[in-house]
Amino acid sequence: MATVDLRKSSLEQWLTQQWGGTTVDIHPASADASFRRYFRASHQGVSYILMDAPPEQEDCKPFVSISRLLEANGVHVPHIHAQDLTQGFLILDDFGTTDYLSTLNPHNAEMLYAEAQTALQKIQSTPADKLPHYNEALLRSEMQLFDTWFLQQHLGIQLTPLQQQQLEQSFQVLTQSALQQPRTFVHRDYHSRNLMLTPSRNPGIIDYQDAVLGPLTYDLVSLLRDCYIAWPMEQVERWALAFRDQWIEGKDLSPVSDQQFLYWFDLMGLQRHLKVLGIFSRLNYRDGKPGYLADLPRTFSYVMDVSARHPETKALHSLLASLDIATRLAS
Repeated sequence: MATVDLRKSSLEQWLTQQWGGTTVDIHPASADASFRRYFRASHQGVSYILMDAPPEQEDCKPFVSISRLLEANGVHVPHIHAQDLTQGFLILDDFGTTDYLSTLNPHNAEMLYAEAQTALQKIQSTPADKLPHYNEALLRSEMQLFDTWFLQQHLGIQLTPLQQQQLEQSFQVLTQSALQQPRTFVHRDYHSRNLMLTPSRNPGIIDYQDAVLGPLTYDLVSLLRDCYIAWPMEQVERWALAFRDQWIEGKDLSPVSDQQFLYWFDLMGLQRHLKVLGIFSRLNYRDGKPGYLADLPRTFSYVMDVSARHPETKALHSLLASLDIATRLAS
């Protein structure tokens, strides 16, 4: 006997009320790494995205408040046409089905990344004083996911007390680098799956409900050292420095040297990629979503490549190399 989807039925009933009694057919649009689901429906010839966020697991209020902040600042985010926060239902603009990941290639990358970086400048100019702070406790707790879920749960590696101490010292280096950076509005998941190719005002930007006030380079490294697609180091650094130039010019700030900016960029990427290795593993073991495991080798390769470049992170590189993780991931 088929299981009745009670939330889907409730969503359809709510839509019928919103759209004047019109019978509504909704179809799955996508799911993400949380409990949220997305559906697609048409009304009077216009397609909309419907967010279903169960209130007991997901709070829609941050998404709504951050949407309004970004939209007021001219950022291309989905307009909210109707909401029922008690039930966890929203009607949103539909940005279509083509994301950056499915579109990017060596021929269009310059143009698409330029547009994404221009959009990121606008995001970073959005008032962020009411957002949660990306503080030391949060930065470190995110990196702990690497040990708990990636090393222990996924690879079965239990660090010795000395190795644990070495890892914690590396976490401290990465945390301090992040806290030294200028602070700005951080989308927190600004990558190719959350940027939608749109006919005008490209890109359309989604999945920003976890935004915080945090380090300048966080979203930039999410974009350019994407866990889902990789580009040559020289190209990535050129894009990163072009963003630095835009950032300084747009805010009339003192110059930041190439060396300093790329150091911030590299160490921020290490913090993010250690976290992501833990999150991708947790999505498999805790949430039954194994699809992210295929992206572990690329993400780990970023960690090894970048950690080898700086004296402050060579201890991390040596520790991870001694664990023979790349071979384990390849087997």
